[in-house]
Amino acid sequence: METSVTTKMGTASGTLLSIAPNIFSEDILKTIILAVIGAIVSFVVSLLLKWLTKIKKRR
Repeated sequence: METSVTTKMGTASGTLLSIAPNIFSEDILKTIILAVIGAIVSFVVSLLLKWLTKIKKRR
């Protein structure tokens, strides 16, 4: 059984449109803030690990 792209897109957009009214603006704001914090922490940890590996290679 083969599914066309139109059917897949219709199903995906219908699912998103049925979920959209249930998402509150506070949840979106909280998600954005957590994503920013996560990106910053990830960046800082990668810099720290890069720095630590440079120190370990020098020894």
